Order: sequence, then structure tokens, then C-alpha cells
Amino acid sequence: MTVTVILNGTPVPIERDVFRALFKNSIVSSYAGVRNTLDGKPLLFKDFLKLARQAEIPYPLFFAPKEVVDEQVKLKTEKLMTGFTKASFSMHSRQRVDLCDVELIVKDLLRKQEMLRKYDSSLVKNELVGLLKKSRRPVVEDAGRLIGAVGFTRGEIRGAKTKAAALEILIGRLESRQIFVSRSAQHHMPQEMPAHAKFSGMTIKDKKVPFIFLATGDEGKHLEPAGRKLFTLVLLTVLIARGTFAPVNYDGHTKDETSPVEYELTAEILMPASEVRTMSFPDLGAIRDAADLFKVTPSAVAMRARRLACIDRDRFSEYMDVLQAEYSNRAKQPFSSPRPVNALKKYNGIECSRRMLGVLDSGHLNASEFRRIMFYNKIPAAQINDFREAVG
Repeated sequence: MTVTVILNGTPVPIERDVFRALFKNSIVSSYAGVRNTLDGKPLLFKDFLKLARQAEIPYPLFFAPKEVVDEQVKLKTEKLMTGFTKASFSMHSRQRVDLCDVELIVKDLLRKQEMLRKYDSSLVKNELVGLLKKSRRPVVEDAGRLIGAVGFTRGEIRGAKTKAAALEILIGRLESRQIFVSRSAQHHMPQEMPAHAKFSGMTIKDKKVPFIFLATGDEGKHLEPAGRKLFTLVLLTVLIARGTFAPVNYDGHTKDETSPVEYELTAEILMPASEVRTMSFPDLGAIRDAADLFKVTPSAVAMRARRLACIDRDRFSEYMDVLQAEYSNRAKQPFSSPRPVNALKKYNGIECSRRMLGVLDSGHLNASEFRRIMFYNKIPAAQINDFREAVG
């Protein structure tokens, strides 16, 4: 079976399985041109070339034998997976993360890791990587050990004026420990994640500069609340400490009470069992008050209270139904486009940006190369100083 590409009015057949294998494992897999062609609609050759360029696929490969194509897809997947220890990590969710949804982001972060390892001689082996990998200590002890290693206190997190401010505190501590944090910034990163993507973030392995990519919600219909971002960031930090590097999908609205040890560690760090057990939760107001104290979402508090038997199953289910309805029905926040240099700072992360500016200043990169690697050619090299000022 074949699909049809139209070149100068002449139909050109492409083996359907080849077309599907190449495009379905690329960032354009959900594009209308790909879907329509697979449904039998002819595709103009100029549109075919555009899709191939966007997918970073040499178009002659579409005319290669299927076994050659399969080998190329396998090699590409293996290269992407060098940043991971497992295909994906899902918590409270049955959805898997498709690598093609984050392919260019993975490639970009791997490239930055490689450049920094090569040119930044100040980097040292990261003590947080695998810190808890072989631990058999109680969760309470591991939580305390990780808090100490990252270098923050629960009092600092709770003392922040807002949940967003608490998130910034934790990011600052992580980056000071050579764990670089990249956050999604719509229109200012190597690829836009499709709206259908079920994705909370990912950890990309490296002995010196592991990366955390945090999906902030800009790519979906609703911005993620700051409390959920904080919980997710702690979860991703726990994964690094346990030596797990993977794309992550975390559902914060689930009623599923079964949780892996990574959840237990994350919850203990932010909502210690010894404190939660002293609280009472007679109504949602008490849940929300605790969420404000711990700087997490009310749903996270409700789940923690249920797991510690502070509320019964029926009350937990009632609370989660109300919270889910409130979240689903809340008004969309208007999207405000930040200054390009600020958006690029958010995606690249402050510490990575500072160190890459150091690589530029040392002469290992020229302005044009820096613009390509750090700005994705979205702003001119003339704005490097503006970026430098924004990074601080």
C-alpha cells in the first residue's frame, strides 16, 4: 500500500509503512498534513518537503526500503534514549509520554550538557545524582537527607510569600548544586508540545549536569498552578536522587491511592507525616489552609491526608470531586507574551545560561553559534547583552 505525493501534477507513490514509520516517530506526527495523507488525501510535494524539514528527516529516506527506515528510526530512538534510564515514568496515570512530543527539547538539552562538559572546567561530579539509589533507610530519613543535600529548609519554602516564590527558591537551590532547571516557554523553545501531550516534565541524566525540564502548563489549555509545579519539581528531584532519568507524567487529581516510593518521598519532603497527622480536615477550607502552608495544591493535601488515614475514603472522594470540578471550570488565565530574552532565560535556565555565556566569553563559541544554540535563531545576536542583563 502507498500514499501519494503530487510533484508537478504527477502522482508519486511512497510506501505507506515507510511514510508512517518516519513521520509517526517525529514531532510532526499529529500535523494535519500527515494525518490527511495517511487517510488517503494526496500531499503536494512542497508541503511534503516542509514536513520533512520540520521533522528533520532527509526526504530521500522516504524512498528507501522499509528495513533501512526501521534501522534509522531505531538509531534515532537509541540516541534520544541516551539521556534516560527508562522510557517513561508515570505516577497516578496510565498515560505514557511519547518521545516525539519532546524530541527536539531532549536533543537540545543533551547538546548543552555535552558542550558544558567539554568547555566548563569548573564543573564537578554531581553528588545529588543517585544519592538515594540504593538506600534502604526509612522515607523520613531519606527525605531529610535529600533536603540537606539540596540545601533548603521546609521553613524557607513555607515562608515564601507565594507558591510561585517557593518554586523559585527551590529552583535556585537546585541550580546552585549543578542541577539545571529548564521550564517550558511557549514559542521560545526548540519545539512546541502538542496540546494532547500528557507530560509533567523529565529528568535527563548526566554525572555532572543533570537537567530537569519542567512543563509549566503554558502548552495546554490551563496554566498549571504553582503548587503543582512545586510538587512536580520536588518529584523530579527525587527521581534524580534515586537515579531515575525519564519523561514523567504525574496526575495530581487522581483518586488512586497506590503510590510508588518516589511519591512518598516527595510528599514527606513537602508535607511531613508527623505534621499532617496532628491536623484535622473537617472541610475543604482546612484542606486549602494546609495547601497554603505547605505551598502545594489542595489535591495534594487531600491525597496526603487520605494516605495517612486523616480522612476517610468517602470524604476524600468528595473533596477530590469538588477540587477537580473547580480546576476544570476555572477561567483561563490570559496568556501574556514575555520579552523574548526573559522567555529564553526561562527555558534555558539561569545557571545554564550563565555558564553558556562563560563558554561564549572564553571564545569556544562565537556570537552566531551562541545565537543558534541558546536563542534558536529567534532573536538576533545583537541582543546577547540584553540576555546577559536578564540572566544577571
